[in-house]
Amino acid sequence: MSRYLTSGKIALLALVELYAESRFPNQSVVPVLSFVIRHLVSSKENTAFILTLENIKSATLHQPSAVVGRTIFDLLLKKLWEINSFDALHTFFANIQTYLIEPERADKSPVRVHGEKSMLSRTSVLGCFVRRAALEYVRLQFHDAVSLWRSFIAYREPTLAMWKKRNLGAGPMSFDANLKGLGFGDGMVGVVYGKGKESRDCTVSTDDVERLLEFQVDSMQRMGTRIPDDMQVQLRQMLSTNVTIPALTHYVEFLNSWRSGDYPGSFDNLHRYFDYTMHNRDRTFYQYALLNLAILQADFGCYRESILAMQETINTARENKDMACLNFSLSWLYHFHKAHPQDCPDVISSRMERESLQFLKAKAKEGGMHHLQSMAHLSEAKQILVGGESIPAAFESILRSSHLNVTKNIHNAMGSQILLQSSLWSRMGISYLSWMNCELFLSKYRVNSPIEDVVKALCRSAYIMSLRGKTDEALERLDQVDQECLRTLKVYQYWATYVGLLKLRQAMYRGDAAAAELLLQQLSASPYVEPDCALEISVCRLDLLARRGNYSAALTAITQLSEELVRDRADTYHRIRVMTIKADLLSKCGRTVKGLSVAISAATIAWRSRLLPALFQAFRTIANILIHMGEFSAAYSMMDNIMPQVLECEDAYLNAQCFSCLADAQMGLAGTKKGAGRNECLHRALEFIDRGFSEYSRIRDTKSQMTLMSQKARIQDFTGEKSLRDDAVKWYKQLKKGG
Repeated sequence: MSRYLTSGKIALLALVELYAESRFPNQSVVPVLSFVIRHLVSSKENTAFILTLENIKSATLHQPSAVVGRTIFDLLLKKLWEINSFDALHTFFANIQTYLIEPERADKSPVRVHGEKSMLSRTSVLGCFVRRAALEYVRLQFHDAVSLWRSFIAYREPTLAMWKKRNLGAGPMSFDANLKGLGFGDGMVGVVYGKGKESRDCTVSTDDVERLLEFQVDSMQRMGTRIPDDMQVQLRQMLSTNVTIPALTHYVEFLNSWRSGDYPGSFDNLHRYFDYTMHNRDRTFYQYALLNLAILQADFGCYRESILAMQETINTARENKDMACLNFSLSWLYHFHKAHPQDCPDVISSRMERESLQFLKAKAKEGGMHHLQSMAHLSEAKQILVGGESIPAAFESILRSSHLNVTKNIHNAMGSQILLQSSLWSRMGISYLSWMNCELFLSKYRVNSPIEDVVKALCRSAYIMSLRGKTDEALERLDQVDQECLRTLKVYQYWATYVGLLKLRQAMYRGDAAAAELLLQQLSASPYVEPDCALEISVCRLDLLARRGNYSAALTAITQLSEELVRDRADTYHRIRVMTIKADLLSKCGRTVKGLSVAISAATIAWRSRLLPALFQAFRTIANILIHMGEFSAAYSMMDNIMPQVLECEDAYLNAQCFSCLADAQMGLAGTKKGAGRNECLHRALEFIDRGFSEYSRIRDTKSQMTLMSQKARIQDFTGEKSLRDDAVKWYKQLKKGG
């Protein structure tokens, strides 16, 4: 089996020979040579690893040649059919080398006269191709050379009909001039060519398979995907042609098994690949074996073993002076410490503070590792947000990362940058900009971005839509995700968690406790959940307990959750949300003073961190507590001042809660007034109840809608509006029946 030569490469050599014979006019040189070079030089854009005659025909059929009335494909056809014997194939490879010239001689005559041969420099792309092809042909053993010749006959045969139109003497036996006058039934033909003269052993070479594997590894590492089904079929077809199987096949299988969640298979293939590598390259690649092992163990949940493997990776990379591996390992260890601080030893935790991030940025800049430097700036911005620090400083880090991405053309880092921007706008209460960032990423940058970033943007966009009350549209959008994206286990789990969260909220709002409990159990069963998703699941669990009136269990659960967040030094935004929920529960349990203290603390931290949605939620809790304490005027003034900004958050549930709080405050004020003042307060309360009911209707929160209709009926009964009261009672009964 040939290591390099195939029938397609012989066709490319024929095109190069036509170019060297000056058969290309000026307008055809660039498109045809571009086609040739595209199939010689490996690139991320070139995914055509098997060159067929149809590909060559489409590139040359409409290109005119220097011969009047003939296209370049016509001349190529003539050139291919002139190779009409095994001896002619030898002659072809011998003659093609006569077009090569030494580089110093090529520099003396860079301009050629029309009609003269165009000599190829031995160091040019075409010259290197010709030299390697000729060398590989000389190195072929006899049976491999015969196999190549038979494969070339089968490769060229579909063009026989076109060749007959140009050469009337051509016939079925024209593929070999030595068989002139013989037929397929002749014994000599059977001895030389066997059955039907067909051989496809040289359709692909080891070089083609290696290029395909390198492309797959690059795509899987950059995009985080698995091997597409059609690519797997193509690879199996290649490996079934008796081609030598490269060791890189084991690494491709390792990545594919890893993405699919087949951890035993991934361990097996990882050991196979690096056992071969260590045998051939000594300890040069040892650190990369440890690096892959550490990342795999982290995904498998073996955090302690992962830390030990990564420490060994760092030590080995330092010994081998592999700065790229060393910087990447330190970056991974930093992010692992932030994600799992309780699983890191104290020695590592003491090193993985802000100084380590500054060290990473400096080393990445020194080594020209622009992608790592961009990620370090984003990590710095994320650290600032998690710690509730300066928003301008976070924007500055994001802009530094954006500058690197644009100036250094780092396409696959744009997703992480835009997603962080979206999160920042969301924390500042500007929901529309957060949603727009997700849509911008999905429409402009998804092609060159990792699949994980694409699915994250899609899920976040759908989640924002659900906050607006468009849950059905959000679920429909999540269902329309490309199934190829979900073949990776980690990405599928992330997507499935968001789908489950949206359905869980739907079930809770419509009062379906059984469905909500089942969904909650399913979501809690997964051990690997993103921190944001884990918090949402915990909040839903607390909400479900509160809706059932089980406040003691809710308080126990939220106390435990608070301790875990403090222990893990979790995101400030998460801690504020939990504090606000705890204040609500304390207020409902009659411990208003303690609830007020917790809510004020939450509001203070939220204001200092500029986490506006959390701030508004804390204000709403404070206002409710003030209403319970009889401070109606202060509660109404507080909520009335923040309502314009609350509406900008586009959170239907928060809007409904705030309007309900305003209605309660007006009801309390009505109790302190008489006459026209009381009626004015009652009518304002009715207006806020209608607004709140409208917001609850968007998210289909049946229980809250019934509560507001009950309040509305009582107010209208007090004001004497009997017909409106009856309408409210009818609405209440309809909601109770589930209509």
